[in-house]
Amino acid sequence: MAFFKYFILFIFIAMSISNINVSLATRILLQFPTLPKPTLPPLPSLPTLPKPTIPFPPLPTIPTLPKSTLPVIPTLPTLPSLPKPGLPPLPSLPTLPPLPSLPTLPKPTIPSIPIIPTLPKLTLPTIPSIPQIPTTNE
Repeated sequence: MAFFKYFILFIFIAMSISNINVSLATRILLQFPTLPKPTLPPLPSLPTLPKPTIPFPPLPTIPTLPKSTLPVIPTLPTLPSLPKPGLPPLPSLPTLPPLPSLPTLPKPTIPSIPIIPTLPKLTLPTIPSIPQIPTTNE
């Protein structure tokens, strides 16, 4: 169990240190000045291919096939009707005697709640107003 705790601690420390290295590398890369884009030479144009001088022979036509007629599917013989399965009637359950009634319990008396004394009303002192700074009209 102790090995597992130390292993988790080691992984946590290793991830923290690797994150510091990544952060420093990112900062260094961001501080580099932007380099001008290199100008590339224009791409050469593709030459046009000559058209073939030999004409292709025409494609052969597809011969028309005679239409075939499908044989008639024979009909299935009718099955004799079977009587519908039925369940026998359920036996009647014997009636149970009525349950005895529960005796009524006397209601408990709830003690009265003591009255909380009222506190005298507090008057708060008034907040003094801030004097206004006089302004001069020029």
